[in-house]
Amino acid sequence: MSDLPEGVRPLTPEEAKTRRKRSIAIALTLGALVLLFFVLTIAKLGPQVLQRSL
Repeated sequence: MSDLPEGVRPLTPEEAKTRRKRSIAIALTLGALVLLFFVLTIAKLGPQVLQRSL
């Protein structure tokens, strides 16, 4: 008996490769978006944020 639920088949090597490429593309896009938001936030704060008293 298989460990997979009924109606679910294992991925072929080609499907697994395609899924991995898509996952990497999504991860890189998400990382770029996070970096963009970070840069925009820092730019919006301005240079004065670095010259505050502790």
